[in-house]
Amino acid sequence: MNEARVARIEELLQRELSPTRLAVIDESHLHVGHAGARDGRGHFRVRIAAEAFAGKPRLARHRMIHAALQDMMETDIHALAIEIEDQE
Repeated sequence: MNEARVARIEELLQRELSPTRLAVIDESHLHVGHAGARDGRGHFRVRIAAEAFAGKPRLARHRMIHAALQDMMETDIHALAIEIEDQE
């Protein structure tokens, strides 16, 4: 199931932010037994670089990612770690 979630996260971020680099890592296995994992939602880490982030503060960048994943945040994602990489 989480493979489909990873693919959907990648699809939404590609569509909304056109990243130059993107990695979505499923970390759900690290949280087995965690109270937040009981409802079936997953834990994910996103490593991303995108020109859309240029000139924006960190909070605005995180909000852009959360906006792109809004529906999934309510149904599929329990926790999202975000690592924003610099453009090269």
